[in-house]
Amino acid sequence: MKEKFYITTPIYYPSDKLHIGHSYCTVAADAMARYKRMLGCDVMFLTGTDEHGQKIEDKAADAGLSPKAFVDKIVEGPRGILELWKLMNISNNRFIRTTDDYHVAAIQKIFRAMHDNGDIYKGRYVGKYCKPCESFWTESQLVEGKCPDCGREVQDAEEEAYFFRLSKYADRIRDLLENTDFLLPRSRVNEMVNNFIKPGLEDLCVSRTSFKWGVPVDFDEGHVVYVWVDALFNYATALGLCNDRYDDFDRFWPADVHFVGKEIVRFHSIIWPAMLMSMNLPLPKHVYGHGWLVFDGVKMSKSKGNVVDPYLLSQLFGVDALRFFLLRTFPFGSDGNFTNELLINTVNIDLANDLGNLVSRTTAMAEKYFGADGLPADRQSGDPDGELIALVSSLRDDYKAEMEAFQFQNALELIFKRIQRANKYIDETAPWILAKNEDSRARLAAVMYNLLETIRICAILLTPFIPESCAKILTQIGAPEYLPATDADADTNPAQWDSATVWGTLCPTVKVCRGDAVFPRIDETKMLAELEEERKKQTAAAEPEKPEGCAIITIDDFMGVELRTAQVKACETIPKAKKLLKLTLDLGYEERTVCSGIAEFYKPEELVGKKVVVVANLKPAVIRGVESNGMILASGEEKVRVVFLAPDTPLGERVR
Repeated sequence: MKEKFYITTPIYYPSDKLHIGHSYCTVAADAMARYKRMLGCDVMFLTGTDEHGQKIEDKAADAGLSPKAFVDKIVEGPRGILELWKLMNISNNRFIRTTDDYHVAAIQKIFRAMHDNGDIYKGRYVGKYCKPCESFWTESQLVEGKCPDCGREVQDAEEEAYFFRLSKYADRIRDLLENTDFLLPRSRVNEMVNNFIKPGLEDLCVSRTSFKWGVPVDFDEGHVVYVWVDALFNYATALGLCNDRYDDFDRFWPADVHFVGKEIVRFHSIIWPAMLMSMNLPLPKHVYGHGWLVFDGVKMSKSKGNVVDPYLLSQLFGVDALRFFLLRTFPFGSDGNFTNELLINTVNIDLANDLGNLVSRTTAMAEKYFGADGLPADRQSGDPDGELIALVSSLRDDYKAEMEAFQFQNALELIFKRIQRANKYIDETAPWILAKNEDSRARLAAVMYNLLETIRICAILLTPFIPESCAKILTQIGAPEYLPATDADADTNPAQWDSATVWGTLCPTVKVCRGDAVFPRIDETKMLAELEEERKKQTAAAEPEKPEGCAIITIDDFMGVELRTAQVKACETIPKAKKLLKLTLDLGYEERTVCSGIAEFYKPEELVGKKVVVVANLKPAVIRGVESNGMILASGEEKVRVVFLAPDTPLGERVR
């Protein structure tokens, strides 16, 4: 009986087109699924979309569409999610949408089951709500009054709701996190325990009445099942839990690993196992929280015009080059800084110079020196054959250890050390000199065979990452029998994995079939110019992002904020406070000190003499030992801009 392996991505929220960050997680899951198939495992690879919620309802209304029509367009429409995964050569076995009828019916059964066992009860929610994250928070959980996950504004929320008894499972969840390898990498564990478990797990709001776009609670009209139950149980309903669409729940559950972004680790490592405990179901073996991709050091945002479009990058660089870059460049558990220069350099150095050059040189020389007859069986070994053979023969087991730990970057590094060694081997053996002497023909044949065998083994192990390119490489070196299966549900070619640790399985008289360069070198100057032009188009087309989650206030609330004009009389830095400046403001009728976090954007001397707007009735606060009496008005987050007034503005004037 085959070993089973069940891997999932998060189900993505289709409020807009997906960007490269979403592709990052999905490509990683695909590489893992392809690797497990190569081992001969029975693999289930699931991805999908999380389609309910207030945010979707609001965006659909803004677009003049029904919520279902809105999500259909993003999921199934041109350049939609399904099209993107096809483009990126994602080999998922199954795709779930939370609007699928079977899932909706299953969620109603699951919600009722947890209600009937006493773990879901009716109450009233009063607290803070982040609409972009669709998360509820207590006041103490906020960071500077904002959502601790996304940093956006929250709004007051109060409504009748059902609650899940999350607190009931606090001790079991803490034990799971601290005493098992359930949550990976281990660096995530302390964050979950310290930020959420130790302060005390509160029961969780799991229904809503303030919007309609969700799974109806079938025993209480007006309530819809909230995201926690609806989205998280997709991993089980997609296998047939509480529905008859599929019948392989017993075959594949529990999941071997959920790949998720670090921003939703809390949901998957605390809420998800607690709900499974409530249902008396086995827990997933692992949840792996990977890092974010940021662009030039700034988190990607459509409004900033810095969203990286995987369609564009695939068109310019090729799908395999993009897949390779994502997993070669960034450690999977850490944040990664995406830059166009880094992408180009990775393609040029690793794929063009190292791998592409090795394949091109080797096949060109084999064809030139031995023609259509292939390599002669008579071969003569010599130095440094032994070193290369030993290094390549040990690759598979080392590679397997890194793949099992989800360390894709390390696995690729092991492969490329062999590729680099093979390029050096060419220089050491100098085939072009051997070819000049007929007496060296057997030695030349050995050199070429060693190079082709190195390429074969490396190409097999690179297949999970760059499948189309490896198929071309294996064909060019005369080894088509090692091509992988193309159907995600088909048995994998056992010759692949079994032969990757056995040196000398390539046909002794192999015939190469030289083709075009697998990875042509990229002209960096030309490519950067093209990318910059696309960036300008993207920025020009981008509309400012509508603020979300802002609490509505009355005119009386606004009038309670006293805004006054003031002039900066003096300004200085605050010792040991890199972001803070201490400003002395003249309001005409008095002077006061205000601390402002703008030191990264302004030098003190740039502000002296400027007229600004100050919140004059803000409660004083002591910041780094300095009493701050007010706040000056500024805009922006990544780039902060102080609001300056005309020089002739009177001091102390009320701002309307």
